[in-house]
Amino acid sequence: MALVTALKRLAHVRFGHYSLRTATAASGSYRTVQRSLTIGTQPLRSDNKVTVHFFNRDGEKITVKGPPGDSLLDVVINEDLDFDGFGACEGTLACSTCHLVFDEEVYKKLGPITDEEMDMLDLAYGLTDTSRLGCQICLTKSLEGMEVRVPESVADIRQSKDGSS
Repeated sequence: MALVTALKRLAHVRFGHYSLRTATAASGSYRTVQRSLTIGTQPLRSDNKVTVHFFNRDGEKITVKGPPGDSLLDVVINEDLDFDGFGACEGTLACSTCHLVFDEEVYKKLGPITDEEMDMLDLAYGLTDTSRLGCQICLTKSLEGMEVRVPESVADIRQSKDGSS
């Protein structure tokens, strides 16, 4: 997961301007041509990030920002948010520990849900009609300011039946 995030950040590298001197054959003089080379789609700037308001299991509101294209799981990891058990499979769609609940209005903006995600959501505790997995939701500017709830319980096989690790 960290490698994917690092590669995404590297893809946003921006090269500066370079100059190229070209000779004009008829006059023997030179002219300078400015060129710009850009790799990636967006520069890494804070004004380019999407604000997300998480409500953790005890109701505390945590506001963070993430770059468009990152999943909500990436945001939780990159911002070092302490949601117990969150993202156990590291985004491989093999668990439901990144289960999140969205408001109806936001849920409609998230796009279609895959059969694989539906299968994993069947394993989630506290499932609602507006539940999705954070590893499958990528940030876009249209999601700016969204509110997301972390369910009270998590189905994490790493924990014993009494809730201890």
